[in-house]
Amino acid sequence: MPGFVAREPFATRWNDNDQYGHLNNTIYYAAMDTAVNAFMIRDGGLKPVGGTTIALCAASSCEFHASAGFPEPLEVGIGVERLGTTSITWALAILRAGTEDEIATGRFVHVFVDAETRRPTPVPASVRAAVEARRA
Repeated sequence: MPGFVAREPFATRWNDNDQYGHLNNTIYYAAMDTAVNAFMIRDGGLKPVGGTTIALCAASSCEFHASAGFPEPLEVGIGVERLGTTSITWALAILRAGTEDEIATGRFVHVFVDAETRRPTPVPASVRAAVEARRA
């Protein structure tokens, strides 16, 4: 996995546990999606509401390696597998807080599109700069 450009905290909640006593698989996707968007908004200046460019998820996947559950604090490691002209492929990891212990690894492909036409458009310069400034 590539080095992380950011790590986002993810607080588990009581209702995240499923009937098997661990985090439901949908929670991992929600954590990864939230972390990547928080990074793009905070560090990359992306404006999902009212901006001219938005990022749409074109593909995602997740592999589960270990269990976690409420009330365990987690983090999402955000890496970049590929920085393209109109897309970013994120390499993601759900980690036990403060460790490199990967509970799950995932991948999201965001395609940047014009907010009105939904046609592909270049990765915004501010998002590209945020990624490039933190890449190893």
